[in-house]
Amino acid sequence: MKKDIHILAIETSCDETAAAVVKNGREICSNIIFSQIDLHKLYGGVVPEIASRKHIEKINQVIEAALQEAGMTLDDLDAVGVTYGPGLVGALLVGVAEAKAIAYAKNLPLIGVHHIEGHISANYIEHPNLEPPFLCLVVSGGHTHLVCVRDYGKYDILGRTRDDAAGEAYDKVARAIGLGYPGGPKIDRIAKEGNPEAIVFPRAHIEDSPYDFSFSGVKSAVLNYINGCRMKGEAFQPADVAASFQKAVVDVLVGHSMRAVEEYKMCRFAIAGGVASNSALREGMKKACRERQIEFFHPSPVFCTDNAAMIGAAAYYEYRAGTRHGWDLNAVPNLKLGERYTERR
Repeated sequence: MKKDIHILAIETSCDETAAAVVKNGREICSNIIFSQIDLHKLYGGVVPEIASRKHIEKINQVIEAALQEAGMTLDDLDAVGVTYGPGLVGALLVGVAEAKAIAYAKNLPLIGVHHIEGHISANYIEHPNLEPPFLCLVVSGGHTHLVCVRDYGKYDILGRTRDDAAGEAYDKVARAIGLGYPGGPKIDRIAKEGNPEAIVFPRAHIEDSPYDFSFSGVKSAVLNYINGCRMKGEAFQPADVAASFQKAVVDVLVGHSMRAVEEYKMCRFAIAGGVASNSALREGMKKACRERQIEFFHPSPVFCTDNAAMIGAAAYYEYRAGTRHGWDLNAVPNLKLGERYTERR
């Protein structure tokens, strides 16, 4: 009889302290998230040093809660998975140190997981029929990647952002409009009240790299529009600005993605990352995939933002592939998708 594999997963790449127990890569036994959003709202964005200190304060409590919810102890685990990059170096170090301590104390395999691989793997949790190959658009506050998932743990990056990530642009525009942090959910909400055709903002296309993204231009165009209105003493409608900005971003994300789907002749397409919970992006992708008779996959919002369940899903397939890391595993804040830590145990 095949043994079930239970993995304790830890995620501390930014401002969520998260732990989960994942069974066989797809079944969530527990998923605990402590969010620091209310704390960082005071500063208009994530403060790395504060985030690191809060991770230290909460990490043991979150892991204990995850084990309790799963009805398990450390002795019931088969491996420990942890995000080791990319992310905020101080925040990553908290999770990596904790994972190494548990793995060492219980003589368990240690598996370092790439954060973007975790986001992609979030789709496996709720879609048991999803298997590679497929295309996936990863959109979050720090990343915008168009990825060809050739197999579990094997990726080709077709396109990435040249400057601001989509989520970063959302946060900066939200701040300029006066919505505050975090910007993504607030722009999504207010955009429903605005006219997406009210203002024409630019859509960037990079001629020599058709799948790369650039959102600094549309962000600057929004800021210039708002500043221009203020300098001339003219009023502007925040809802119209938000809706028009969002339409420009979604148009580019959908356009690039569908071009890749057609060129690579894929029949499955997925989205992942924090911005994947955006209602306009979901609807735009759903419509575009339906028109092309492409299967469309997306995680529930709780699995779009940073969480440990997605890290556990990714760690399971790395575990099956034989990935094992040593006690010298370190945080790699600029880790590229597809890179591997050089030392193996």
